[in-house]
Amino acid sequence: MDWDTAVKEFITLWVVIDPIGTIPVFLAVTAGLSAAQQKMIALRATLAAGLILLFFIIGGQMLMEGLNIHLEAFQIAGGIVLFIFATTMIFGDGKPATDQRLFDGDVSHLAVFPLAIPSLASPGAMLSVVMLTDNHRYSIEQQMITAAIMLAVLLCSVVLLLLATPIQRAIGIAGANIISRVMGLILASVAVDNILHGLQGYLKLG
Repeated sequence: MDWDTAVKEFITLWVVIDPIGTIPVFLAVTAGLSAAQQKMIALRATLAAGLILLFFIIGGQMLMEGLNIHLEAFQIAGGIVLFIFATTMIFGDGKPATDQRLFDGDVSHLAVFPLAIPSLASPGAMLSVVMLTDNHRYSIEQQMITAAIMLAVLLCSVVLLLLATPIQRAIGIAGANIISRVMGLILASVAVDNILHGLQGYLKLG
């Protein structure tokens, strides 16, 4: 894998995982908890998201092939879903407001819901890791690099969550919403690119 491809994958995974957009969600659902509890929830949420995404890297394509679904079709469908997901980031309430409404007040499962799912390991992130680790296009070494890039994004995510309070003071809810919409625009472009590549592979175009 060359440097340009690695950077593109990092940007793609950064956009779909959206660590910055998770900060207001984290602050909202951990309000009133001690610093030690917030740290524990941040670590557990990131670990859970990593395990979920690793599962999709390892078994996602096998699941598709077991259902006799062509990866090109999955890539096109994934691109469409990513595009819809991107439009909700651009035109909707924004990730912070949307994910905060999913919280029901139960502290015991905060690390998994709504932080690990659907905030960090979002449907868009699950689809992206499957498409970025196509067994027919990428070697095991390349897939391991992609997995390492995904883990690097999650490492950045946990650092940002641990620094959530000062970041929130700096950018505010409005700033997080603006960043989420910019990320949505980038994600929409990535989605269209995936659709075009899927069509190219399915139609055997040069």
